[in-house]
Amino acid sequence: MARGLLYALAGAAIGAAAARAAYSAFTRNRPADLGGRWTRKNHRGEPITLLEGPAFVAGSGAAAALTPGLAPRTRLAAVLAGVGSGALGAYDDLYGTTSSKGFKGHLTALARGEVTSGAVKILGIGATGLGAAALVSAGPVDTLVNGAAIAGAANLANLFDLRPGRAIKVGLLAGGPLLAVSLLRSSPAAAALTAMPLGAAAALLPDDLGERAMLGDAGANSLGALLGLAAVTKLGRPGRLVLLGTVAALTAASEKVSFTKVIAANPVLNRLDMLGRRPVDHV
Repeated sequence: MARGLLYALAGAAIGAAAARAAYSAFTRNRPADLGGRWTRKNHRGEPITLLEGPAFVAGSGAAAALTPGLAPRTRLAAVLAGVGSGALGAYDDLYGTTSSKGFKGHLTALARGEVTSGAVKILGIGATGLGAAALVSAGPVDTLVNGAAIAGAANLANLFDLRPGRAIKVGLLAGGPLLAVSLLRSSPAAAALTAMPLGAAAALLPDDLGERAMLGDAGANSLGALLGLAAVTKLGRPGRLVLLGTVAALTAASEKVSFTKVIAANPVLNRLDMLGRRPVDHV
């Protein structure tokens, strides 16, 4: 457990420090970019920067490259999953349109011959997920299950990035127990893999909650992919199948149900969602 804790602390610290440094560098001239390609309107209609996403990708990528205790194949899988999904998410952030929405919408558009930025991202993240899975899996069946879980987790995390801090809170709530189990069961690699994105995300949470920045597709996709990779590295096949089923069920539900409405209607979930946030404006 001691070695796992050391690796986890190192991964979290490197991820946090690198993410904060990247965010500071990226946003140093932000006033000049207001209204530019990295600026969007948030749920209040206020301008907010998407540069938190690239900062998360840079921070977690640095942690994947530098954190001790990872085998070369595992390290490469983390870089591929995190940076690959982050780059594809950034592409959608910059060039995406609202003509098609959701997993179903993009695939429906693709079926009729329209290649949307979302479809490129979905297919690309599927490919990077399989590539990362191939590096840490025992055979073709495990590769398919693990790859689908990594890609699905990347997409699912992005579905929560609709309110300040929500995607990061979901990541922390999902990753915290996984980190604890990895430490208790002496799985140093899984502990390090889990701690790296959690450290980077936690370091950026204040700016997310303060409605100065948001993860966007780049950061949310990367966060989900890295937590998915950590999970498939730790869990046995039954656990990975449960993970994949849960991710698939939530993704399917998102096509019919608004997560924001569900969260707002539940007192406990709403309290967690509002923790640290500005009060909701009332008209």
